[in-house]
Amino acid sequence: MKNSSRTAVGLAGAIAGHVAIFVLISVLGVGNRADPIMSGLLGVFVYSPMGAIAGAVLANWLVARAGRDAGNGTIARNSLKSLGILVLLCVAGVAAYAAYACATATPWLNRNGGNPLLVFEVRFPAGVAVPTSARGITVELQTDLNTMPGEVNPAAFYRDGDQAVIAGDVELAFRTSLRQLAVNIEGQPSRVYPIDLTARAPHTPEFGTWRRLADGSEIRYRAKWPGKS
Repeated sequence: MKNSSRTAVGLAGAIAGHVAIFVLISVLGVGNRADPIMSGLLGVFVYSPMGAIAGAVLANWLVARAGRDAGNGTIARNSLKSLGILVLLCVAGVAAYAAYACATATPWLNRNGGNPLLVFEVRFPAGVAVPTSARGITVELQTDLNTMPGEVNPAAFYRDGDQAVIAGDVELAFRTSLRQLAVNIEGQPSRVYPIDLTARAPHTPEFGTWRRLADGSEIRYRAKWPGKS
């Protein structure tokens, strides 16, 4: 058998030994139940390496014996190669996890400052009285992580035929797909519009399609990131 194949078998043996030692510890109840942290550290840094070494040596010994080349030098050399690869894989896994943990340590959408905006327009049914100024209109973005007051922009209000349309924006601070926009007009029932954006809310230059509530009002929106139009 080629050395690369023997090394691969040794790697499989090392992984099997690593898993087996944890199973054995769990079955036998080895460790100090009063100090589970120390027991865990012993498992990771003492018992687990012992199992990996035993598994690699055993696998290489079996392969060498089957190939009638059971010299101690050959077994030791292939076992060291297998363990070296296992260590590299563990280091790579830890590094990848650390990079992921750093990237997602907080749910902020833009940790460097300048959060994106949810830019929206709300179109009301014909006959609904809508203020022509910001007075009497409040907007709030509601998520499972926070609430954020929004602003309306009276200069962007317009009429679409006999329907009034208001416009505004609100800051998107967190990565979450559970968002809704509450629009309140004084003297009218609150209107709550589901916001169907992904958690990262990528920038979109154009509004999406109109989405209708049961009362006949509609909303359309887009995410606008800093520095983009």
